[in-house]
Amino acid sequence: MPKSSPTPPPVIDPILRRAEALDALDAILPFDRRDQLAALLSDEDVATLRHLAGEGMGANTLRALASDLGYLEGWCLAATGSPLPWPARETLLLKFVAHHLWDPAQKEEHPDHGMPAEVADALRAQGLLKSNGPHAPATVRRRLTSWTILTRWRGLTGAFNAPALKAALRLAVRASGRPRQRKSKQAVTGDILAKLLAACAGDRLVDVRDRAVLLTAFASGGRRRSEVVNLRMEDLVEEAPVRANPADENSPLLPCLTLRLGRTKTTSNDDDASVVLVGRPVQALKHWLHEANIETGPIFRRIDQWGNLDWRPLTPQSVNLILKTRIKKAGLDPSAFSAHGLRSGYLTEAANRGIPLPEAMQQSLHKSVTQAASYYNEADKKMGRAARLVI
Repeated sequence: MPKSSPTPPPVIDPILRRAEALDALDAILPFDRRDQLAALLSDEDVATLRHLAGEGMGANTLRALASDLGYLEGWCLAATGSPLPWPARETLLLKFVAHHLWDPAQKEEHPDHGMPAEVADALRAQGLLKSNGPHAPATVRRRLTSWTILTRWRGLTGAFNAPALKAALRLAVRASGRPRQRKSKQAVTGDILAKLLAACAGDRLVDVRDRAVLLTAFASGGRRRSEVVNLRMEDLVEEAPVRANPADENSPLLPCLTLRLGRTKTTSNDDDASVVLVGRPVQALKHWLHEANIETGPIFRRIDQWGNLDWRPLTPQSVNLILKTRIKKAGLDPSAFSAHGLRSGYLTEAANRGIPLPEAMQQSLHKSVTQAASYYNEADKKMGRAARLVI
């Protein structure tokens, strides 16, 4: 009998294969983004992301890297007709800057200036491009930083430090005419926080939670959204009561808690960052935990429209939504505030109250003195005599 030929192995669609590989990151990457990224990324890209996840990279950082990598792959294919090369050539980096940071006035006279129309159309068709004008300089810098990180993780060296690229980026930022925008137009200072807390008045479970979220996020140094929602019961350490005025032995005692933050955006894996809560924020947090009957797991959790408590933690986006909801209820403009306003507001309030910058930075955990001092400089301008020569 003639021997039958061996059955060839089934052909697996490469996009489906990458989608299945990305399933391991389903806790990090939204399901709808998984399919889009599977179509944009290469097998090597997916392997790199999975390796970074295995190395313990933070979920928010990995999510941003994956998003930037998907955009870079889509842009490179639209702009050059080829996948993203590793490492990137200097000419490709310069093209990226030229396509994203350009002079709007120049483009009116010369349509070929900036990103070509066919490249923009291809990116919009994939849902990767929404802006009609030049990109924000911060977005371009972030994507270049992600490109650098991913290149290094592949054991390669790109031309990211080339003088020509630095000069082009500097000139392009100046030509784009876009001023640097704060993440929150207005800071949530003490007076704004008081209005938000008044907007949370009530005995509903959602009111109790939102008061605790706002007070904890602000008083702990203006914690980032991800740091707030990642807090768990085991991160709370009960401390002995402390004096309202440490210099006065007769001042009243206040409850005190230590919040263990673990790894944050400005710390490494080996750091065990922590901050202290004293007084009213502690009372609000304990009241929430008691009313919600939370003894283990995530501290701040979802509440459905009927007032039922979920076991799942809030998402970072939920913190922003809570802030904007309470801002609107307080009669303020939601578009002027974001959750980052709690962080900038903490430092601004500290400056207004005359708290030394190093002391405030111990609570906010800012690593950059320059960045933290910018809020103090603005407060000094308003309080200083130089602005009062004619009053």
